[in-house]
Amino acid sequence: MAREQTEKEILAIGRRMWRQGYVAANDGNISVRLADGSFLVTPSGVSKGRMRPGTLLRVDSNGGLLAGKGTVTSELGMHLMVYRQRPDVRAVMHAHPPYATTLAAAELPLDKEILPELVIFLGQVPLAPYATPSTPEVAASIQPFLADHDAILLSHHGVLTYGSTLEDAYAKLERVEACAQIYYNLLLLDRVRVLPPEAVDKLKSLRAGLKK
Repeated sequence: MAREQTEKEILAIGRRMWRQGYVAANDGNISVRLADGSFLVTPSGVSKGRMRPGTLLRVDSNGGLLAGKGTVTSELGMHLMVYRQRPDVRAVMHAHPPYATTLAAAELPLDKEILPELVIFLGQVPLAPYATPSTPEVAASIQPFLADHDAILLSHHGVLTYGSTLEDAYAKLERVEACAQIYYNLLLLDRVRVLPPEAVDKLKSLRAGLKK
């Protein structure tokens, strides 16, 4: 994918995140792995809803600035950890969608098999232990979960999703938030009911087929 087209897609995803209320002020960050092994990333201190052409930075695999003006996001290490552990991943995003972040702040993983869509498209969404934002602690906290999961709740912090494309990573973010809202409502009703084991097994088979 041409770098210019990738930049346009990142800007568009940033606007969608902001309009959906998944990020406030200058929160959140987005990155994409380019064909040459470098990365396009959102800079620090910029609203994801107001980015313009030229806003993004290009960095190397160690986080060194290659092109662009601005400060590299302090959470880049988290993104790079994903890319190192998951060669199949081409896009990573971090946001603070309200319901999913509520679960993260309550230290509740999204691991109940309450919806077919959750089982098929996300599997379980684990909770990484609390780590001080903008420090190497965050990358270390997610490492144990990366091989087997495509989305992670960050304790008291937000959500991390990643995928084969920007659209894939963003779809996972939307789905995490939608499922988190339903789970939150079930908790309010005190009526959390999971799917029967035989149904879950069938759904997991469907999920395995999608990953082939």
